[in-house]
Amino acid sequence: MGRISQLSERIEKKVDELSENMERNKIREYVDLMNNKKRLLFINFIIGLARGFGMAVGFTILGALAIYILRMIIDLNLPLIGDLIAELVKIVQESL
Repeated sequence: MGRISQLSERIEKKVDELSENMERNKIREYVDLMNNKKRLLFINFIIGLARGFGMAVGFTILGALAIYILRMIIDLNLPLIGDLIAELVKIVQESL
């Protein structure tokens, strides 16, 4: 009987540890979120908007930086590259 009670205590201790770990990892909130389809869609929609906005801002900054660097190269007045880049910058500025 002593062996069974020790085994029972060990199992109870392990179940308690597992329960604490699940609470710490917020498994319940995750399961609730997965069961609430409307909330899940809304959260994913907001995340998609944020990612799209972030990409738009990032590409804008990257494009402005590229044009700035190309203008600097034009100012160096390199014979072949300068003319090509000047034409590219001119086309970009006309399209804006």
